[in-house]
Amino acid sequence: MIPTREQAFAILKKHNESQALIRHALSVEAVMRHYAAQYGEDVEYWGAVGLLHDLDYEKYPEEHCAKVFELLREENVDEPFIRSIASHGFGLCSEIEPTHRMEKVLYATDELTGLIHACALMRPSHSVMDLEVKSVKKKFKQHSFAAGVNREVILHGAQMLDIPLEDLITGCIDAMRGAADEIGLGMQTQ
Repeated sequence: MIPTREQAFAILKKHNESQALIRHALSVEAVMRHYAAQYGEDVEYWGAVGLLHDLDYEKYPEEHCAKVFELLREENVDEPFIRSIASHGFGLCSEIEPTHRMEKVLYATDELTGLIHACALMRPSHSVMDLEVKSVKKKFKQHSFAAGVNREVILHGAQMLDIPLEDLITGCIDAMRGAADEIGLGMQTQ
């Protein structure tokens, strides 16, 4: 079974209570949907992969990208779908290498959405709506900022996709703007 958006969100909520993790999942979903549309791929499929990519992280951080197989098999989710999710941890917590374009996009953008989120929160607006690529690039170089973000993974992912880092950042910002209110990064009214 390939989960619909509604099914994927229900599965996500079943295994995750952290609003931060749910917002991250929604950010990655938005980015995956954006790139699926750009590449002429299945937006719903890519979005569901993005939504569920960290399904096992809250409850099983030591088994991240491994426990997801068990959790999604219990939901009768197709093996290739699960494999794609597990590939985003390549070299960190998974030996499954991203081979399909969708997997490479997930690998390249997962960490980047976290950096963009942190950059947006540093703005006076606390919003992604007025965030500029140059600000993200500056913070990308500052390793003490959002120190948990693995910049090597982002660079490796951009290389896998043969996309300049600046273009990858631009695409992620654009996608996250489309989900800004849902991910808590919309323009705040005083």
